[in-house]
Amino acid sequence: MKIATWNVNSAKARLPLITDWLRLTSPDVVLFQEIKCETAAFPGAAFEELGYHVAVVGQKAYNGVALLSKTPAEDILTRLPGEPEDEQARYIEATVAGVRIASLYLPNGNPIPGEKFAYKLRWMDRLYAHARDLLAREIPFVLGGDYNVIPQDRDVYSPADFAGDALAQPETRAKFRALLNLGLTEAYRALHDDDRAYSFWDYQAGCWPRDKGLRIDHFLLSPQAADRLADCVIDRGPRGGEKASDHTPVILELRDV
Repeated sequence: MKIATWNVNSAKARLPLITDWLRLTSPDVVLFQEIKCETAAFPGAAFEELGYHVAVVGQKAYNGVALLSKTPAEDILTRLPGEPEDEQARYIEATVAGVRIASLYLPNGNPIPGEKFAYKLRWMDRLYAHARDLLAREIPFVLGGDYNVIPQDRDVYSPADFAGDALAQPETRAKFRALLNLGLTEAYRALHDDDRAYSFWDYQAGCWPRDKGLRIDHFLLSPQAADRLADCVIDRGPRGGEKASDHTPVILELRDV
């Protein structure tokens, strides 16, 4: 099973780039973040023409996540448990071919200190609690998406420039490590020990041509999914495309049972 995650930074604005990439790579499951449209406005027909079933949680102009799958998704969950009053569209989860898969868009959290950072930390606590519940089910599951977390200094072009950023705060990193300490595997780092392995380059200050990037798009796997881990790669190609997102896809491959 090939699963891709991609913060597309507007599904409608990037549609030609996205569909061209899907034709080329043909993942079995695709996780989108920041679709930036309401559910009804999502260009689902374009993906259905490519053979995908589409599940979407949208929000006008902001956030929004989607899960596309070549086989039907079952038991769809459209919000992260733990804060019923939270109306931001940041989480969708479903079972596809026996694997529980989530597309998540973790809050950015800037500026700090402030309510946005407090919301980020609460959201991470909710994700921790939900991951713990999923682990208790002893099933293969994959939590993929834009975590807005720089796990280590090696995952950013200049740690000093991000010392005051919510993505690299000690509290942020500690909560990310807590997820791993539950028994989850961070797929890319399980297979690669390289530096300058980035998935995001800001539009400003020539970050893309100068390779001033961050690695903030991750896959976390349950033990049952980690046992099937075959590959995890960052596809830098789409970031250099016309009207590109500031993120590029990350692709996970799981062996068949």
